Amino acid sequence: MSRSAEENLRDMEASNGAPVTEINVPIIWILGGPGSGKGTQCDRIVAKYGFTHLSSGDLLRNEVKSGSPRGQELTAIMERGELVPLEVVLDLIKEAILSSLASAKGFLIDGYPREKEQGVLFERTIAPVNLVIFYDASENTLVERLLERAKTSGRVDDNEETIKKRLHTFNTHNDQVVQQYSDKLKKIQAERTANEIFEETVQHIDQVLSTFVK
Repeated sequence: MSRSAEENLRDMEASNGAPVTEINVPIIWILGGPGSGKGTQCDRIVAKYGFTHLSSGDLLRNEVKSGSPRGQELTAIMERGELVPLEVVLDLIKEAILSSLASAKGFLIDGYPREKEQGVLFERTIAPVNLVIFYDASENTLVERLLERAKTSGRVDDNEETIKKRLHTFNTHNDQVVQQYSDKLKKIQAERTANEIFEETVQHIDQVLSTFVK
């Protein structure tokens, strides 16, 4: 039986749910469907601003590779075909933030939150997000881009049927996140050149940076 958001929140608060030490650099979430180009934009953002780039997927993969007790638990969960608990993902992100907090110029959190509850847990137990960037492109555009990538990627999930299922899942959950953070959200039209998209991205980031004390 799936757990409710309130049950997850209560558990987080009862264990290690206290917010981390004050964070005086921007926290930016990067959203976008598969094929939206957010990976390219993240690379350019990091190159320009020197932000610490965190990907929940990378953190999970690295933990599994480490062979730690938690990594072994994650391996077992994934082998059973179950979803990794939200609390585990949040713990990994929290640890990564704490480990680089002293020298970080900002945190760029890629592909997170994947659903509304993750965002609620993050802000409740780590810190408020300062900016949410959503790279928006039509389903047709994303399907075309992913099918083109499939010609060279070798990924078994890069076929039209699977791609459309992935996009449906993304859109269903992402719509809730977008509504939850409408006051901090900047939606960027992602069917343009990478340079045009980056130029608009920089404007939004610079605006957020201007609110931080030098």
